[in-house]
Amino acid sequence: MLKKINDFLAGLPMTIVAGAFLLLDLVPHLVEEFGGEPMHLAFLPFDPAWATILISGIPLLYLAIWRVIHNPGISKISSALLICIAMFAAIGIGDLFAAGEVAFIMAIGAILEDMTTERAKKGLKKLISLAPTQGRRVTGNKEEMISADEIRQDDILRVLPGEAIPVDGEIVNGETSVDQSIMTGESLPVDKTVGEMVFCGTINRFGAVDIRASKVGEDSSLQKLIRMVQEAEDKKAPMARIADKAASWLVPVALLIAIAAGLATRDIVRAVTVLVVFCPCALVLAMPTAIMAAIGQATKHGVIIKSGEALEKMGRVDTIAFDKTGTLTRGCLEVSDIIPLEDGLDETVLLSMAASVEARSEHPLGKAISACAEKRGIVAAEPDTFSMTAGKGVCAQVEGKTLLCGNETFLSDHGAQVDRAVSTTLERLRSQGKASILVAEGNRCIGVVAMSDVLRDEAGEIVKRLHDMDTDIVLLTGDNQMTADHFASQVGIRQVRAQLLPEEKVGSINELQDAGRKVCMVGDGVNDAPALKTASVGVAMGSMGSDIAVEAADIALMSDDISKLPYLKRLSNATVGTIKLSITLSMCINFLAVTLSVLGKLNPTTGALVHNAGSCFVVLIAALLYDRKFE
Repeated sequence: MLKKINDFLAGLPMTIVAGAFLLLDLVPHLVEEFGGEPMHLAFLPFDPAWATILISGIPLLYLAIWRVIHNPGISKISSALLICIAMFAAIGIGDLFAAGEVAFIMAIGAILEDMTTERAKKGLKKLISLAPTQGRRVTGNKEEMISADEIRQDDILRVLPGEAIPVDGEIVNGETSVDQSIMTGESLPVDKTVGEMVFCGTINRFGAVDIRASKVGEDSSLQKLIRMVQEAEDKKAPMARIADKAASWLVPVALLIAIAAGLATRDIVRAVTVLVVFCPCALVLAMPTAIMAAIGQATKHGVIIKSGEALEKMGRVDTIAFDKTGTLTRGCLEVSDIIPLEDGLDETVLLSMAASVEARSEHPLGKAISACAEKRGIVAAEPDTFSMTAGKGVCAQVEGKTLLCGNETFLSDHGAQVDRAVSTTLERLRSQGKASILVAEGNRCIGVVAMSDVLRDEAGEIVKRLHDMDTDIVLLTGDNQMTADHFASQVGIRQVRAQLLPEEKVGSINELQDAGRKVCMVGDGVNDAPALKTASVGVAMGSMGSDIAVEAADIALMSDDISKLPYLKRLSNATVGTIKLSITLSMCINFLAVTLSVLGKLNPTTGALVHNAGSCFVVLIAALLYDRKFE
């Protein structure tokens, strides 16, 4: 109950109310300070500053006491403790405005910092929601739907097209294509047959298969993925407040100076004034205000930064690890090559024939062929018959011709010959990271249609710019080695690690960080979430990336523009510099105010006003970040 009351009082609505009461109390003080007649707010039965003290002071007192009880060693002494001492001292001499002012400034600082450091948990919930909740167990000739928790190792499970695979297992019957993007980030479904492994949470796209469960429950790949995100989240402690770091020496110094001033002048008002002006409110405001301004600046450029910690760490990054699909590439398949293998057959006719066969196909390769034909204004003929062999290819009767589209095995199974020249062409296309479909008429292979992911136009330039900034670049991808090497060579990346599962990406990042590197991971898929969390800084492609990747990352590029990475580094460096400048200035202002307080030139009320002015000055300096140019 006490915590609920505390959270309610510390919230933004009640802090605004506290500020209104403090402003109401300020007016009579200003009138008196400038020689006017004393004012009394007869319409209120109490001094308005009491409302501010209660609203902003109670959470402050709660925080100070909690830290004294629970924090170890010197960390029991916090900025909250110093401000509470000053607040009670001001109340003791009857200067309620000064007491309310220090409590209110601290409340504003706490709200600003909470706004900049709060980490969303929605991504983890979405990741957990991907875990299948049931599976279809086969016992003899009987099928039954059971809870995923009831699945045991070596159970035989049947997975129909469109269903999520409930556990890790080995295919014992059937052939299919599996969308493994959740685990590997691969842009294409992977053909699977008897004896091959499938992973929990991946999607069976086409044929029905039976699998033997090998890893169930908490041992499954998806559950490991979830645990890695949780563990990486737990490792990232929230950024400690600068004021609290300084409190271990601020509190004793402030108390010593206040006691010395009171004893030397025999004036308790001077002692209280020292405590009021010594409160580290400017320190409390310096960091969150600068971070808020930098986050606002970044937002204007389509970059969402979730925490000040991310800004601070981005400036120290010396290695950037890129995922491939959806990051360096656009994550969409397009027809890249149309290669007729018969004399007199041109590209348009070959594409038309392939599009006619693939007209009813749901496979991504087939859809890419149909989209290419439509883009070129080619009208595909409607097939008279259509059949599909999952994971291999499709067959159709089109205008009296038997046409085939598929892989080498599919054509051979249907009597079409694949000679050495065709195999050489396929090998060349594979080395370029392209997926190929063979087109046959009857028993003759008449052409090849190749598809490829599309490299981002700016990828090569951004890699060059990052290299020029003395930043190492690494490619971490779930794609096969040849595809990864091909794309890496196109953009100038020399370090390539391919065919990685999510835990292997995490291992690669840990290996780099153990070697003393500060790593930024850039990715877009669910499979990148653990790596994004593990890296010093995680950057997600916000426009096309999965919600889970966006939530797991520290920074999201809403326009998917990786050229913003150098901008982020410059912005983060400027933010840290501004925070250091603000802290230096606030300490200088504090020193001057303490000197004037000891000399009797300030009383608690005027000291609070000077203290407030210093805090506003710090805020102004930090706010200038918002309009600075970093391009």
